[in-house]
Amino acid sequence: MRVIVTSGGTSEPIDRVRKITNHSTGNLGKLIAEKLLLEGHEVTMVTTLNAAKPSEHKNLTIFIIDTTAELSACLVQEVPKNQAIIHAMAVSDYTPQVMVSLEDFVEAIHEDIDLATITNHSKKVSSKAKQQVILLNQNPKIIQQIREWQPQILLIGFKLLVDVSEAELIETAQAALIKNQADYILANDLAQISESQHIGFLISEHQIERVETKSQISELIAKKIGEVTYENDCSSNNR
Repeated sequence: MRVIVTSGGTSEPIDRVRKITNHSTGNLGKLIAEKLLLEGHEVTMVTTLNAAKPSEHKNLTIFIIDTTAELSACLVQEVPKNQAIIHAMAVSDYTPQVMVSLEDFVEAIHEDIDLATITNHSKKVSSKAKQQVILLNQNPKIIQQIREWQPQILLIGFKLLVDVSEAELIETAQAALIKNQADYILANDLAQISESQHIGFLISEHQIERVETKSQISELIAKKIGEVTYENDCSSNNR
C-alpha cells in the first residue's frame, strides 16, 4: 500500500530571521514510517528539516517542508497518489501576520490603521522596542481538506491535549473524528508522554484501543494499515 506519513512540526515566519514553531521531534512519525517500511509498504514522508527521519530505503520518499502553506502545497499533490495517510505532524494553528511595537500598535488602533496592510516577512523587525505585539492569522485545518483531495483515503489523525482527564481526551478525539472525517484519531496527552511512555488511545467509530508506548502506537497503526491492505487484496481476488 502507498502511505503518507506527516511528521515533525511546521514553523511560521515572524520576519526574515524569526519564526514560531513547536516542540515536535518527529520521533513517533519516524517509528511509524519504519514499521510500515518493514512490512513492505511504500512510504512518502512529509516532514521538517530537523525532525527525526528513517534511514534511506528503496520504498521511502521524503519531502521536506517548513510552513503550513508548504505542507498544504505538498499534500495537494501527494494525497491523490496514496491510499492512506497518517497525519502525525504538529501543524501550526496560526501564522504571524505582523509584529509591531506596543507603541505602534496602540497608535494604529487609535488612528484606525489596518494592520493587515503591514507585513514583516521580507525584513527584520527592530529589537529596540521593549514590548512587541504579534498579530496572528488562523491557518486552515489541513486535515479537514484531505477528503477533498482523495475521498477514499484511509485517514489517521492525531489529537494532542495537555493535562486533561482521560474522559475529556477521548471525548475531544471522538468529536475530531467526526469533524475531520477521519477513520481513526490517535488521542494523546502531553502530560502522559516521556522517553519511556506515550499513553494514547486509537479511536474509531466503534472502538477505543489503549497504547502505552511509541512502539505500541506504531505497531497498532501498521496493523490497521495491514487490515485495509488485506481487505483490498481480497476484494480484488473476488472480482
